[in-house]
Amino acid sequence: MPESQPVVVPPARATVFLVATVEPGGEQTVRGVLEDVSALRRSVAFRSPGDELTCVVGIGSQAWDRLFSGPRPRDLHEFFELNGEKHRAPATPGDLLIHIRAERADLCFELARLFMDRLRGQVSVVDEVHAFKYFDERDLLGFVDGSENPEGRLAAEAVFVGDEDPEFRGGSYVTIQKYLHDLTAWNRLPTGEQEKAIGRTKADNVEFPDDLKPEDAHIALNTITDEDGTERKIVRENMAFGTVGEGEFGTFFIGYARTPDVTEHMLRNMFLGTRPGLHDRILDFSTAVTGCLFHVPTADFLDDLPPAP
Repeated sequence: MPESQPVVVPPARATVFLVATVEPGGEQTVRGVLEDVSALRRSVAFRSPGDELTCVVGIGSQAWDRLFSGPRPRDLHEFFELNGEKHRAPATPGDLLIHIRAERADLCFELARLFMDRLRGQVSVVDEVHAFKYFDERDLLGFVDGSENPEGRLAAEAVFVGDEDPEFRGGSYVTIQKYLHDLTAWNRLPTGEQEKAIGRTKADNVEFPDDLKPEDAHIALNTITDEDGTERKIVRENMAFGTVGEGEFGTFFIGYARTPDVTEHMLRNMFLGTRPGLHDRILDFSTAVTGCLFHVPTADFLDDLPPAP
């Protein structure tokens, strides 16, 4: 089995998300950096081995054919923009995703700096978010986020490509969206109404029974099952971010999955609804401002890239 990138890891206290587009003529430099991802991480991680510095790199659909010859990941495509009756999930540019996590923000910052020292002038950073763990894994809406992530073998089955695409076995797909929250409006809601919007209790993180869960609750619309009733899972590594002076408060959604179809199904439910007039109640307070999809190749792929086109 190929060695995967460190997708499934314990929640981190600090994260840097870098999203970039590759400039014309920058392909060779980007290939060189991709081959050095492991070495760059080690050069920072050795300073504090116990702080769990990890890095995952994803590659977008348009960039793939500019960087590599040979086959493409079967399910790699551009992010599908969604335009619902009331809310929109935009598709925004992104050729590269660099997802850095650690227990210390300075380690994340240093690794991001090393990447950009190599990439500056060859890529344009279109989004950079320095995010943080908020109390006990809560988002800025005050609710625990990511508690339904699968673990162990179930997590691996949920996020890593298998025999359905043997050339890319051990890889993954990652969908990202940056959401901005209207906390003033949200905090005007009584706690009970907030809980109905999410589908679980706020203080102790208990999911509502199905018969008490509103059909527009976030959890209800994000529960996806296959033909035999088995729930299909993704691994979320969402993080909070904000700039208090500008009044910007948000959640960086990042979902890893074996196929992007699972995450796309969730997003269709949220933005388009499961019937006319229905959408995720959270979207009345949270606005998606970015949207990208990437393939996450294996660590072995990065260490030994296919030839350039």
